[in-house]
Amino acid sequence: MNNHIVSIGTASPGKAIPQLKISEFMKIAHGLDSIDSRKLNFIYKHSGISSRHSVLDDFNHSDPKDFNFFPKNKDLDPFPSTKQRMEEFRTQAFPLAKSAITQCLQDGLTYPNEITHMILVSCTGMFAPGLELEVIDKMGFPANVERYSIHFMGCYASFNALKLADRICDSSPDAKVLIVSVELCTLHFQKEYNEDNLLANAIFGDGAAAALVTNNSKGLKIKSYDSRVFKEGEQDMAWTIGDFGFEMKLSKYVPELLQKGLESIHDDLEKLYNLSEIKNFAVHPGGKQILQKVESAFKITTSQNLHSHKVLDQFGNMSSATILFVLKHWLEDELMDGSLLALGFGPGLTLETLLLEK
Repeated sequence: MNNHIVSIGTASPGKAIPQLKISEFMKIAHGLDSIDSRKLNFIYKHSGISSRHSVLDDFNHSDPKDFNFFPKNKDLDPFPSTKQRMEEFRTQAFPLAKSAITQCLQDGLTYPNEITHMILVSCTGMFAPGLELEVIDKMGFPANVERYSIHFMGCYASFNALKLADRICDSSPDAKVLIVSVELCTLHFQKEYNEDNLLANAIFGDGAAAALVTNNSKGLKIKSYDSRVFKEGEQDMAWTIGDFGFEMKLSKYVPELLQKGLESIHDDLEKLYNLSEIKNFAVHPGGKQILQKVESAFKITTSQNLHSHKVLDQFGNMSSATILFVLKHWLEDELMDGSLLALGFGPGLTLETLLLEK
């Protein structure tokens, strides 16, 4: 079959917030002294991120009196509950999704009433009736759209959505499948100053993306895919629901574990994809070290993975939406030719790979 990612739309909330401005918020929120403030500054300056976006205006400020979502006191008490964060997700998610969907459908020359299937992806917010029903109701989609939700799988979730869309198009050649990813990671800011929170607070941002997959001859052709789990990294990346938002376990050892895992399956990937012949890569920009370790494992240059670095620099890590931002760059890159290997990572430690062709 010739199933393709025909078009991708993306959306970011508000104006870009400079990374160093966010660091000023973090110093106040964590209650850091001068020594820890310098450490935090070092991490933020070397994160590979220039700016991020948030649905919360609070990250623009370093004085709690200016906060709108978090408490207006230096201790941030009472800290917003998970319920409050989910209510904020419900308020903020649709406008962002609408913007990404509108752009995607316009670029794909498709009307809302032509969509046959919808796959909603998010690991940062959920409610029922869900966001996909809000989209159907407010954007003129058919009431009989076949819909699916992929929740809480982490940064690689959009890979699963793309695989599901591919299989739907295989079974129903006339299908037009819309994938919608909305991730509001900054809603889950954690104030406790520890290694996990320090790393998570330094890289995650908010964003939404929509991708249209059809049986077509235009766009990025979906050729094949594979999924692997490296159990030795199970305790180093995890995502749980706490009383005060979703809590991220993100060890500093993840990049090394990922590099070791990729090197261990290098021969398998060579058999699957003719890895040594691939010149273009779309690596999920989970962080600067992640990109560097993957490039080292595959012995590729930064230029071969350039769009991942660009997305990390401008937006940070937006969980599952991030890879769609990267693929949009490749889709619109007039110089791109041949095969493209996309890679995503998440709790497990899980590796998803997707071979595309333009």
